[in-house]
Amino acid sequence: MLLIRPAAVSDVPLLLRFSRELAEYERQPDAVVITEETLTRDGFGPQPKFRSLMAEWDGEAIGYALFFGIYSSLKGSGIFLEDLFVREAFRGRGIGRALLSAVARIAREEGSYGIRWEVLDWNESAIKFYRSLGCEFFDEWRQVLLQADAFHRLADGETPRNPPAPKQWRPHSG
Repeated sequence: MLLIRPAAVSDVPLLLRFSRELAEYERQPDAVVITEETLTRDGFGPQPKFRSLMAEWDGEAIGYALFFGIYSSLKGSGIFLEDLFVREAFRGRGIGRALLSAVARIAREEGSYGIRWEVLDWNESAIKFYRSLGCEFFDEWRQVLLQADAFHRLADGETPRNPPAPKQWRPHSG
């Protein structure tokens, strides 16, 4: 039987393990650099930066959703769904939908305009699932991420010496 419940601080090791499993699934096995200490502070400290729901099947933790508040100057408050993950052996049983439904109920109760999230372009099964829910896709928008050295340079007020030129497609000759 399926149970969806709020994550507790005792779930932090499991959240980290699920994050690693999700990164493996997303073909980014080395992407997880977060620690249990950071998850504990950021999710269960005095000023939580995220919330999480756990999915259990007959008492076994088999998935999770991790989300946080966002704000749109056009629509007001919403929720950003960072992670939605169900272990492979339990997929196809409606667990992802149940997790997403629970997040939607939270968003509605809090007066949010909706939920936003991202999906990898190669994840056709997820895209098909999201389309079946009536989700909108914004292909004309580009994701932007500032991190690592560039992030620190900007925070320090530095100007890049030689910014990289935009990559352009060139026909292969030969």
